[in-house]
Order: sequence, then C-alpha cells, then structure tokens
Amino acid sequence: MILVTGGTGLVGAHLLAELVQKYTLVRATRRANSDLEAVRNVFALYGSSRVALFERIEWVEANILDLPSLEKAINGINRIYHCAAYISLNPQNYRALRKANVEGTANVVNLALAQGIEKLCYVSSIAVLGSTLNGAMVSEETHWNPEEDNSVYAITKYGAEMEVWRGVQEGLKAVIVNPGIIMGEGFWTSGSGAIVRNASKGGSYYTPGASGFVDVQDVVKIMVQLMESECSNERFVLVAENWSYRKLQEEMSKHFGKNPPTKVAGKKLLGILGFLDRVSAFLFGTKRKLPKPVIRAMSNKTTYDSSKILAELNFKFKPMKETIQRVVSNYSS
Repeated sequence: MILVTGGTGLVGAHLLAELVQKYTLVRATRRANSDLEAVRNVFALYGSSRVALFERIEWVEANILDLPSLEKAINGINRIYHCAAYISLNPQNYRALRKANVEGTANVVNLALAQGIEKLCYVSSIAVLGSTLNGAMVSEETHWNPEEDNSVYAITKYGAEMEVWRGVQEGLKAVIVNPGIIMGEGFWTSGSGAIVRNASKGGSYYTPGASGFVDVQDVVKIMVQLMESECSNERFVLVAENWSYRKLQEEMSKHFGKNPPTKVAGKKLLGILGFLDRVSAFLFGTKRKLPKPVIRAMSNKTTYDSSKILAELNFKFKPMKETIQRVVSNYSS
C-alpha cells in the first residue's frame, strides 16, 4: 500500500491523480480542517474517469508532528511519498517552518525505518541547491552554502533533506526530487497559482531574474517512475526549462489577453520595496513579503541542469509554453 503525506497540496493532489490509475490501495494524509474539494477539482481536470477513481483514496487525519496519528497512517504501508511541507518565505515563520519541514520529516523517516518501509520519495526544492560561479548551471552536485543569504524556507528544506540522508545511512531506501518552480492548476492562492492569478489581472512591471520551471504533471510522473525503478539513494533536479520571469509573465499575459509588462523592477526599486516591507512588519506587524533572499531570487538569473533525470529515466519534459497555455486555460475556466 502507498502513502502520500500532504495529499491536499499541489503536488500531493496531482500525485494522487497519477497513482490511482495504477494502484488500488492508496492512502493519503490530511489535516482535520483541510478541504478535499480542491483535490476533487484537480481530479476533474483529468476527466470523469479519474474523478471516479477518487474514491480509491483512503484519507486519514494525521499530522507529521503528531507521532501517534502519523504512526497509524504509516501502519501497513510499503512506500511513502512525502509531500507534506510548510511553505513560507517570511523570516517570522522560521520556527514553524523548522518544526514542520525538519522535525516532521524526521518523524516520517524514523517511522519508515521502524516499520521497514520499502522506499521513500521526498519532495525537496531547487531552493536547497547552492549557487555557482560565473553563471554556470546549478545541478545536483552544486552543494549547499550555509554562508549564503538563504531563505528560511530553503534552510528548513535543506534540514529535511539531511534527515532523509540520515535515514539512508540507517538503511532506508530513498529518492529525493528537487523541482524548480512548479506550474500547475488547482491551487490559485499560493505558490505558482498565485503567480497565475496575479497575471490574470495584468501588470506593467517584471523582475529581472530567471529560474527553472517544471510542470506538476511531469513532477508526479517522475516521482512514480523513480519509486517503481531500482534507483535509490539519489536526488534529481527537475527543471523542464530555464526562463526569465519576464518571459513567464509575457507568456501568461498573451494567453490572458493582457498587455505584457514593459517596465523592469530592478534591484534599486526592489530594495526600496524590501525596506518598506521590513518597516511595515516592524511597525504594524504585517507579514514579510520581500525579505532579502526573495529579492535576491527575483534579481538573480539562475539556470538549472536536469540532465541527470533525463539520463536516468529517458524522460521528456513538457514544453513550458504548452504548460502555461493549459494552466491559464484551466484558471480561466
């Protein structure tokens, strides 16, 4: 039997839609107050036949920080897809991030070892990869640099990876995926969904940076293929294409029928906005939206190398233009 932690998130929901096609016994964790309607809507994107398979999922209320409920969820499981995570770039949320991402992953790893789980797949991020000199592409071999101005999210995801590698040293078979910015539909208030929602309103400004992007459907297909393969104790960068943020916004604007952005929000403007963001948080207790690591990511042109996963699985990523067209179409509908 398969367990998916974080089954109500973007990756978790699309992963479940992929798994129910192949497996009749699929279990997923959810929080007590989580809404399954968003997951049903994701299934609906794949057609009526997939919606019918939604009932194959055995939902269990479990928190990765609550050992009794997590142990119950893992009981009788052979393979675990660990997608549950807390995502925030706000430095004020560091403690909560550390508990969910590091301690929560440690709990999953410990119970996987205790119950003899066959294999674990952990969803990490390109955020944990270090930077390179002279604009060279970032790969799995680009090591984490603790001296860099890393985001609190990146710090805790790196800590979570260390827990998985610790489990590997103790005998656990595991694979780690490091996706780029995941483009997908179904969740429009956070992550890339919020980027799509903002693009639907139009805008004049773009940021000068660049990053790696990948389709959520590709991410989950790769995860399943890795778990079904003999591959273990490896990690893989998952990036379909390296795009500038300007190109991303232009492509979305085209499909939304909006004018593309023409003004660059350079480092100076971003620095001023970051300062005002910091002052607002200090004086009024507002949530930080532009801490230094976020501004750096918006400004830097970072590219990523996915050749390792292409060689491992002979995989072909979806072109990002097709992904953006589909995602925008599903948002508009």
